Amino acid sequence: MAAIYLLIAALIASSTTHAHRADPLAAAPGLAVSGKLRTDPNATLPASTDFGNITSALPAAVLFPESPADVAELLRAAYSAAAGRRRPSPLITVSLRGRGHSTMGQALAPGGVVVNMQSMGAGPRINVSADGTYVDAGGEQLWIDVLRASLQRGVAPRSWTDYIHLTVGGTLSNAGVSGQTHRHGPQISNVFELDVITGQGEMVTCSKAVNSDLFDAVLGGLGQFGVITRARIAVEPAPARARWVRLVYTDFAVFSADQERLVAARPDGTHGPWSYVEGTAYVNRGLAGALRGAGFFSDADVARIVALAAARNATAVYSIEATLNYGGNATETASSATAAAAASLAGLRFEPGFSFSRDVSYVEFLDRVYGEEVTLDKAGLWRVPHPWLNLFVPSSRIADFDRGVFKGILQTADIAGPLIIYPVNKSKWDGEMSAVTPEGEEEVFYMVALLFSSVANDLALLEAQNRRILRFCDLAGIGYKEYLPHYSVRGDWVRHFAGGWDRFVRRKDKYDPKKLLSPGQGIFTS
Repeated sequence: MAAIYLLIAALIASSTTHAHRADPLAAAPGLAVSGKLRTDPNATLPASTDFGNITSALPAAVLFPESPADVAELLRAAYSAAAGRRRPSPLITVSLRGRGHSTMGQALAPGGVVVNMQSMGAGPRINVSADGTYVDAGGEQLWIDVLRASLQRGVAPRSWTDYIHLTVGGTLSNAGVSGQTHRHGPQISNVFELDVITGQGEMVTCSKAVNSDLFDAVLGGLGQFGVITRARIAVEPAPARARWVRLVYTDFAVFSADQERLVAARPDGTHGPWSYVEGTAYVNRGLAGALRGAGFFSDADVARIVALAAARNATAVYSIEATLNYGGNATETASSATAAAAASLAGLRFEPGFSFSRDVSYVEFLDRVYGEEVTLDKAGLWRVPHPWLNLFVPSSRIADFDRGVFKGILQTADIAGPLIIYPVNKSKWDGEMSAVTPEGEEEVFYMVALLFSSVANDLALLEAQNRRILRFCDLAGIGYKEYLPHYSVRGDWVRHFAGGWDRFVRRKDKYDPKKLLSPGQGIFTS
């Protein structure tokens, strides 16, 4: 409660010293008069934090747009104010907020304007094409709602994130990865067209054929080049059900080899029957609790896996998670799915007798994390600090990462949250887009998501642990890239983008020359 009073006091103090900050109300009087641009604490306080619950920054105002035109009006006003300002008068920076699911303040706008994108979501902004090849969705729409609308026409997007209660614009501004990425690429590789509002307030339609540079810039662009107000997303015939499989390993080399076998393309470019492939590491100290927390294994399964780890003297256990979708047409039956799964698993080397499966609806599988959210929220364990660390690690160094992190740094840690690890194919990514992947020519790299939650007042400890992991990777020469990155020093951003930095800067100068957009990322702001 004291923190809230301090934030309110800061807002009141800042509102009386306009000489020290830009005034969005004066810059965009039409939006202010309409009540869409608000400065009251009921609007600004919720926009001052994010899912990470680690950092906070109070905006001067929050825009509640009814349409993309309202967002364009704000950006035109902010750009005009910036163009006519006398230095060192401050800019009106603008951040776009969907679900606020960032972890280190990436969606915040200190002293600026946060655009509450979901306030546009009341209208019919999801439409499936007549031929069933794509769905048009507003950037503020949640992927779960895109799924529901698409299923009414018998289709569904091909590429997902693990958690689908996120906005279309939010995930496309990063990349959007999950177990389907090996097969279809990230979500940004499955977009045909975008409507974007640039940092000058211009409303532009773009694609690979028209305004392609803006299209590529915005996809994976961390919100730096424009606001995604509509995305045309590729869809495919929707399956009805999923055969959901978990395989248990105690040998990391065998585990990773089997994962890469499942995601590898055939000589003709097609893939095997598995639509989704991910993996999880369970370090020895918290093995039983982590297995129970997965929500997949029964108590008897957990007891067997714990006994297996003890018998193998394993300091870590690994699980491949895969789904085989079926029921999209009359030939795809439960029996055909069983046969296809058995044939594909026959050559794998998981621990004998440690294959587990379920049969669930397609929606149940895709929306699986939401059930975990509800459970954790009821227990008071969802709205806690989340010092997540997400890395892309080259396949050639993933065994070193396992030895140094899963079998090293994390062995004595009390871990709350999953440790996810799975391979993806680099050829499914578009190098012209802004999203960053590991340098070099390796076809396979791993997504490593260490999704720590601070449930025991241990945030400082977990942050120090993350620094140890990154330092280990640096000293070992592991050419990783952070996913969902946040750096406070420009040099770190230059290293992150590496050879793509000059292109990133050129695009920023072209589409947001006054550096108004997404200040919370810390790329072009000090």
